[in-house]
Order: sequence, then structure tokens, then C-alpha cells
Amino acid sequence: QAFHVRPFGVGLLGYSDQRAGRGVLPMSTTAAWQTLSESAATMKRLHLRELLMDEARCSSMMVEAPGLILDYSRQKVTSRVMDQLLDLAKAAGVESKKQGMFKGDKINETENRAVGHVALRAPKEQVIEVDGKNVVPEVHKVLDAMAAFSEKVRTGAFLGYTGKPLTDVVCIGIGGSYLGVEFVFEALKTDPQAEAAARGKSLRFLANVDPIDVKRGLAGLRAETTLVIIISKTFTTAETMLNARTVKAWLVKELGSEACISKHVVACSTALDKTSAFGIDSANVFGFWDWVGGRFSVCSAVGVLPLSLQYGFGIVRQFLDGAQAMDKHFVSAPPETNLPTLMALLTIWNTTCLG
Repeated sequence: QAFHVRPFGVGLLGYSDQRAGRGVLPMSTTAAWQTLSESAATMKRLHLRELLMDEARCSSMMVEAPGLILDYSRQKVTSRVMDQLLDLAKAAGVESKKQGMFKGDKINETENRAVGHVALRAPKEQVIEVDGKNVVPEVHKVLDAMAAFSEKVRTGAFLGYTGKPLTDVVCIGIGGSYLGVEFVFEALKTDPQAEAAARGKSLRFLANVDPIDVKRGLAGLRAETTLVIIISKTFTTAETMLNARTVKAWLVKELGSEACISKHVVACSTALDKTSAFGIDSANVFGFWDWVGGRFSVCSAVGVLPLSLQYGFGIVRQFLDGAQAMDKHFVSAPPETNLPTLMALLTIWNTTCLG
């Protein structure tokens, strides 16, 4: 079955035209787009079973990357349509934008920010600069801190307020600070190595301000074995902080003292003054950066900390290494054999051209 997902940080629906200050123009104004529109009208009249009878076509639509095979033969495209889609990518300047992303250029034009999630899984020796600074050392500093903390919790070297091991983790976040993490959590449940590492542990997510959701999230948990992770870069996200205050009140009520917070609550945030006021030990606050978009934050502290507590940092390191292998493929493979580029183009073809 062919993959059909959104690409990692590559936008195709606009291109830059600097003539007379015209700025970003929609791709629908290009000749490449017009050609695709004409092909779409023809392809809509074809049935997929007709395309699948062409063995040469099907075999040409198998592409490999490290550890992955993409078979897009069951997409409603021909070789000619794929050539036209690749022409569209060329017209959009995808290759230069891709290189810009890896160099730290501010390709997020809406917020005037770099799109640096690839730095989150880069090896220590790699240099990725944002605003003239190599950010990779700081990434690894946070990774090392999370590896050490998660290991202490998992082995019982870091205990709760009453001296009990912390075996249950509640992750409080919303949107990009929640969804990707839960996807990976669910995906790893059936991996034999991860399953073995998670025995005796539990991980829950609290992303809804509905009081019923909070009640369900805490059901069956004992405060003395529960560790709470609050995920909010500014520590001001309204929904997240409402749930954080609710869970804090539960911990204090169950354990009898506000002093318990430093042993039962940690944070992924950059607002050290606010986390300290909440009662969190500054040593247990793990930062991330504004060049990490929410939808790509699973490789930052947002995902690494809860997943390391559940499965161990070694498992999460494998996940990061896999993401880094795909980054290398993405930046180096030509467009016609580049998995993220092909999946992006097929997404545009299906959703916009075929409709």
C-alpha cells in the first residue's frame, strides 16, 4: 500500500518571484500547474485497475530509502504525471528551499523563523546554524540531561516525595505538544524491545480541559508513584496550565504538602521563572527552541522526555537515528527517488489536482 502523508517542512503551493516586488505567487499561475490540471482531467476518467495492468509502470514506482520501501503504484498516476509533478517541484524551488532549511534559513516566512527540527536528531559533529550560531551542541546538552534524568527515574535513583519509585507518567500538553508523542508511543507498544522496556511503566496524555478528561486521565493512579510532565514553552498556554494547576492540586491533596511538587512535576519549557514559581526544580526543566515547529516537536524534549521515561533513552535514540537517516536521504537523494518529496507531490496530486 502506498504511503500518503504530509512532507517534513516543504511547502509547494507558492513560489518566489522577485520581479517588480511581486513576492510569493500561487503555484496555480505556473505553466507546470496548468499542465498538471490538464492531466488531472484525463486521469479522472481512468480506473486504477487499468494502470495496474502495466507491469513496467508498477515496477518503476518502487523507491527505496534506508530501511524503507515506498510503493506508490496504487496511486492514480502515470510516469508522465510524475514527471509533471517533478517539474512542479522544480518550479516551486523545492531543492533550494530544502537546502535552506538545513542551513538554518528562515523559510518559515509567516513567523520569520528557521525550520530547524532536523537539528534535533543531528550527530554531535554536524553543524546546523540558526542566526549564525551552531545549535547542535545545545541540542545534545538537553538530550544528555534527559537521558540522565529518565535513567534515574527508571532505575529508582530519583524517587517520589514518599520514597516510592515513579512508575506512572502523565504528560500535559496540547496540539503539537501532544499528538506526535502519542503516535510514537502507540507505535512502539508492539515493538518487542520497547515492550519489554516498558513493563511496569505507564504513560498517559492529558490534552483536553474537559474536567471529565482530567478525571479519566488520573483514574487508577496513585499520586505517590506519579510523575507529571508539563509541556509549554512559555508556561502560559491556557489549556495546558489549567490542567497543570488541576493536577498540582490533586498531588498536593493526596501527598499533603506543596513540597511534593519538586519530586512529582517536571517541565519542558524555557520559562524558568514561571516553572520555579510553580514549584518545579530548575534541574528538571528541559528546554526547546522557537525554531522547532509544534508539528515537528516530537524529536525535541516534548517527545524525547516522556518516551524515554516509558521506553528508555536507548529506544528513543534509535528513533532519533532513524529520523536522522531520513534527513540524510531527504537532503541528498534526487527528487525522483526522494521519499519525502515524492509523498509531498502525491499528496498535492490527490488532494488538489484530482480533488
